[in-house]
Amino acid sequence: MSIRTLSLALLVVTACTERPLGDSEASAGGPTPETTETTGAPATTLPDASGSTSAEPTTEPLDPVTSTTAAPDPGTTGETSNGFITPPDGGGAHDDWCDQWVQDCPEGQKCMPWSGDGDSSWESLKCVDVVPDPDDVGEPCMVFGSGVRGEDTCDVGQMCWDVVDGVGTCIAMCVGSPDVPSCESPGATCHISGEGVLSLCIPSCDPLKQDCPGSDLCLPNPNDPANFLCVLDASGEEGQVFDPCEYMNACDPGLICVSPEFAGECDPAALGCCLPYCDNTLEPTDCPGQGLQCLPWFDLGTAPPGLEKLGLCGIPQP
Repeated sequence: MSIRTLSLALLVVTACTERPLGDSEASAGGPTPETTETTGAPATTLPDASGSTSAEPTTEPLDPVTSTTAAPDPGTTGETSNGFITPPDGGGAHDDWCDQWVQDCPEGQKCMPWSGDGDSSWESLKCVDVVPDPDDVGEPCMVFGSGVRGEDTCDVGQMCWDVVDGVGTCIAMCVGSPDVPSCESPGATCHISGEGVLSLCIPSCDPLKQDCPGSDLCLPNPNDPANFLCVLDASGEEGQVFDPCEYMNACDPGLICVSPEFAGECDPAALGCCLPYCDNTLEPTDCPGQGLQCLPWFDLGTAPPGLEKLGLCGIPQP
């Protein structure tokens, strides 16, 4: 059994923040944690995209994920004293669902995922007004009100992602169709979650280099374990080697939350344990702990290009 099989049982924490990654809940500060089952590993979810600086566990799997503090919800257009741009009067939303794949809203509006039932996860779609001179992919952006309200300063086909204190970066939505999704942004992978409501082009990364922007973590995509995505760091002050964890993104950069059976220093009663990635071509291995080896992440001959050296520090499993 490959390491990735044992590790992907963990979901990703989706906290109340302005950024998604995982199921709809994961991105927006979510509900109670749901678990996805995989052999031998704890259940966890990816960070979410709502709006608070501290990530709180929710129930989504890899939802690159996001925690941030929601921006104020001003009532008039223009800038408030705190610098946030207020949305146009009325918000431009209606109760009818729209299609984010074709962006079928009236001119001047865009189709956006939002929380139609008032919780902290995305499960609905609606048309909202596009602000004048909207922000583009890769540019800083703002959200209006809650991170799951669906209103931000990004252009059509984009969403404000990785939001902290109401400010994030515009990220493109997937193009094509649910059956044949793709991304126009180079170096990005389409991630669909929230029962299809959330479809985002999340930047790909190298887990050995941890080359994500800011403090984001490079973790496997639960929907496509051969690809790694940048997700929110929900570790807080914890998340060091051998620390107990419950979510895939609850460990520091370069570590991942896996089953505690991989190291004797881990608490066997814990749901998960933070262990480091490693380069399986190095001799001797630089893994910490007693008897830990650099175990290949992928089965022989199955590693995608560029990830042939990827391993996990752990004790070999039967």
